[in-house]
Amino acid sequence: MKQFQLFIYILLVLTFSSCRSFRQLTAKDHTSSTVANKKLKSSKEPQFIEGIEVTPGSTMSSKHKTSTTNTNKTNTSKPNNPVSSGLFSTENASYLQLKFSVLVGVPVSQLENISLLEQMDKWWGTRYCMGGTTENCLDCSAFTQILYRDLYSINLPRTAQEQYQASDIIGIDDLLEGDLVFFHTTGRSRRSITHVGIYLQNSKFVHAATSGGVMISDLKETYWSPKFRGGGRMKQH
Repeated sequence: MKQFQLFIYILLVLTFSSCRSFRQLTAKDHTSSTVANKKLKSSKEPQFIEGIEVTPGSTMSSKHKTSTTNTNKTNTSKPNNPVSSGLFSTENASYLQLKFSVLVGVPVSQLENISLLEQMDKWWGTRYCMGGTTENCLDCSAFTQILYRDLYSINLPRTAQEQYQASDIIGIDDLLEGDLVFFHTTGRSRRSITHVGIYLQNSKFVHAATSGGVMISDLKETYWSPKFRGGGRMKQH
């Protein structure tokens, strides 16, 4: 009987020990499975390096550009040189060309008579006075007389009426730069010429006006248009 009880006791001890070992083994296996799952899960997720940005065609870091891909073809040909090719650019224009380009309303490339621009600038703003012939003051016919002498070496008569009579009269559509333009501005005979200027371009003319001295006006202005009596071209011009 004692032997039987001892056998039962040993059997219980063995049974308890085996169950405990099994639980530990199970726990170890579960831990291994968890670690394996974490490794598998982490291998599927993308890894990013801090400070790196990826954009189409280039790889950029937050501080440096590491590579660039450019698929567009660049034009390596040099632009035309406006001087060597004969083209005109505002970069090559003088101050006077830029100034009078605005006042006349034409591109700087059309203002080729630099001597005329220099004379206009020299006399610009000189006040008007009847009978005046100096840089202090002058009248309209003295202004045209001086410019024709200095620019074209042509000696014009002194008065606007005499300059009109000495010219070949042309219509407004035939005017060229440098032609004279004549007006009747007083209440006397409408056939008389009382004012004269020099035609430029774009309907503009330069003259010594009673209102503002040497200035630029427009033939189409409401004041000048009805007073226009024709253009004048000197035979030597």
